[in-house]
Amino acid sequence: MATEATAASKFQDPDLRPVSQTPEFKPETAHDGLRFWQFMIAGSIAGSVEHMAMFPVDTIKTHMQALRPCPLKPVGIRQAFRSIIQKEGPSALYRGIWAMGLGAGPAHAVYFSFYEVSKKFLSGDSSSSNSAAAHAVSGVFATVSSDAVFTPMDMVKQRLQMGEGTYRGVWDCVRRVMREEGFGAFYASYRTTVLMNAPFTAVHFATYEAAKKALVEISPERVGDDEEGWLVHATAGAAAGGLAAAVTTPLDVVKTQLQCQGVCGCDRFTSSSISDVLKTIVKKDGYRGLLRGWLPRMLFHAPAAAICWSTYEGVKSFFQDFNGDPNTA
Repeated sequence: MATEATAASKFQDPDLRPVSQTPEFKPETAHDGLRFWQFMIAGSIAGSVEHMAMFPVDTIKTHMQALRPCPLKPVGIRQAFRSIIQKEGPSALYRGIWAMGLGAGPAHAVYFSFYEVSKKFLSGDSSSSNSAAAHAVSGVFATVSSDAVFTPMDMVKQRLQMGEGTYRGVWDCVRRVMREEGFGAFYASYRTTVLMNAPFTAVHFATYEAAKKALVEISPERVGDDEEGWLVHATAGAAAGGLAAAVTTPLDVVKTQLQCQGVCGCDRFTSSSISDVLKTIVKKDGYRGLLRGWLPRMLFHAPAAAICWSTYEGVKSFFQDFNGDPNTA
């Protein structure tokens, strides 16, 4: 009996007793202290602000890239701008902006939320969180998914930009394209868009994260302990957007050809083959045709990325304060 009592006393050691604890419940978060839907809202706001602010430059780029049957001559930004204003007035610079608004918000919600979740998954532990490869691959995943949302409205937007009265508005364009060309016309440029945006986004995100880190290291005294500041995000975004735009211009020209075919005299293609479109451009306009619109494209994407990233990080910071999370972007 004494032996049994001694054995029982061992199991009554306070240090060995199980402690009943109720697990603390927290809503699932991705990282940076934000929930998935908060990344979506931040991305949606950032994308809408970016594209609306820079829309006139995008219209000029579209006009410069479109192929027409007449002999082609080099067209500069000033010439394209003057032609649009003289023929149709200042309002033509904003034709198609509602199509952009309908597409940019949802597409960027998908874009940034997929990027953040993918970056967290691929980074794994904190030691690899700054991996350029993780940022680049995450960007590719993000663009493949967001382009599926954005491509139809991007096509409508570009046709309205080129339309010169061909379409009465967004829904008129949608109805006529559906009736005359079928549903496939909305995704005729999807393959080209993904092939363009995959390297674009890989370069963009990797450059943005690297530039942001470099700016913080160069001027740490201008950056708070918990906040990088909008100037860092804007500068890094501008560098990333400009570089990514420059290296992917030829594929953007192909995308514009496929989306604007048959509108206002633009060439129509028998297939959506990228190689066929490239051959047509080179045959008609030479290799210079593959670089049409590179300058307005850079002038669009550099400030657009600065606006987008600073807005995105600003909204993230708001949500972090709202959630009471100590971490900041």
